[in-house]
Amino acid sequence: MRKLTQLVLIFAAFMATPAFAEMKIAVLNYQMALLESDAAKKYAVDAEKKFGPQLTKLKTLETDAKNIQDKLVKGGDKVQTAERERMELEFKQKARDFQFQSKELNEAKAVADREMLKQLKPKLDQAVEEVIKKGAFDLVFERGAVIDVKPQYDITRQVIERMNQLR
Repeated sequence: MRKLTQLVLIFAAFMATPAFAEMKIAVLNYQMALLESDAAKKYAVDAEKKFGPQLTKLKTLETDAKNIQDKLVKGGDKVQTAERERMELEFKQKARDFQFQSKELNEAKAVADREMLKQLKPKLDQAVEEVIKKGAFDLVFERGAVIDVKPQYDITRQVIERMNQLR
């Protein structure tokens, strides 16, 4: 809340100056520019191929554990003690496997995401810089810091297009 108040005060100060009328202002959704680029979309498809089998295994483990749990609940007292203990043990093992594999998948995905970001960030920064220079903008706000903006002041699409042109 304090940052928003500071931003409003800064913006009010700019508006009070005569130079403000001549300023060129734009808004950029940095995250959207990154995620909507062709390179990020390609990464998403590649990641789906790469991590798809692990995700399928996780879904299978989850389904198996749920089926065992359902049998235990539905069977209730009808299931013999030895069979019930075996099913409970199997359920616990599947739950542990699920947690372990889920953690591994999340960590592997996080590493891959960071690597993708490391590769794309310089291109994104270059695209942002070029669009700002070409448009001769004096002030560019992050979209998250702005409550509302007219589409003509949003340069996100331009940045995405420029980033897609960079190879």
